[in-house]
Amino acid sequence: MKRIIAATVLTLGLGLPATAQEVTLRLHQFLPENSFVPAQILTPWIAAVQEASDGRIAIEHYPSMQLGGKPGDLVDQAVDGVVDIIWTLPGYTPGRFPRTEVFELPFMVADAEAGSAAFWDLAQAEMVDTDFADLHLLGTWMHGPGVIHSNKAIHSPSDIAGLKLRGPSRVTTKALEALGATAVGMPVPAVPEALSKGTIDGALLPWEVSASLKVGELVHNHTEFAGPSIYTATFILAMNKDAYAALPDDLKAAIDSVSGRDFSAHAGKVQQAEDIPSRAFAAGLGNAIVRIPEAETAVWAEATAPVVADWVAEMGAQGIDGQALLDAARAGIAAQAQ
Repeated sequence: MKRIIAATVLTLGLGLPATAQEVTLRLHQFLPENSFVPAQILTPWIAAVQEASDGRIAIEHYPSMQLGGKPGDLVDQAVDGVVDIIWTLPGYTPGRFPRTEVFELPFMVADAEAGSAAFWDLAQAEMVDTDFADLHLLGTWMHGPGVIHSNKAIHSPSDIAGLKLRGPSRVTTKALEALGATAVGMPVPAVPEALSKGTIDGALLPWEVSASLKVGELVHNHTEFAGPSIYTATFILAMNKDAYAALPDDLKAAIDSVSGRDFSAHAGKVQQAEDIPSRAFAAGLGNAIVRIPEAETAVWAEATAPVVADWVAEMGAQGIDGQALLDAARAGIAAQAQ
């Protein structure tokens, strides 16, 4: 039997009713605490849980993999009960969450708020009993439009050929390969060292995280897209199922009240808003920012269309209707964007 979160402390005061139960949960994630998502999304969520529970739920925040392991280990840490809550990218465990990849396909998403709400809706409809059967989802969102940060100016698909570029997920690396690049998969914290050592020529990242990683000081060219971007990466905030089930109903309700769809959409909106100052920082360094017009983006989309077709076929081989997921994701994003 899986142990229920060795880290979780459930303390019942003698003679007190069950409603007085106090719970301490441990949240583990891979970025420094002062990075944007931990500071502006996770920390406010922790405070919201505490307020909603009248102080009866305390969440200890462990950033930068302080409890051990690598970013790719976070899912198993939550499933196995080593920690209670994780924030991570499904893409850090390739193949484990195949349905989530629909939102990471090239040129799918232009707006993180709309995409994040659509992600939550599709996850509830198609993923909670499949991809996420071993977890309790608290939030699903994505960052703002992906950007190519490189040591070479990139204006067209042919400019990518031969470059070594970091990709954040399985389908993104396939998109880079379709464009002629050598794709190198790595978590976000490894990017600055890889750039400084010349292990990679550039990286696909949202503007938001580029400033804190000092990417603009390591490469001096940035290519962004009008309309849907070359990629987006998805995030999940998830809880060990047994730990959630062990909570009394009122504490479940407290967590639920500040999680879910609205929280997910808000997280996407807040994360994309941070693109603005990070982009301005790169511009202030004198870096070149190339913006691909929406009409020319169609050329890029056509070049990566085989990646989408291959993904649909791969899903079919796993018994998953990839085309139905793709259609539902596109419809959900369009409905939210209206």
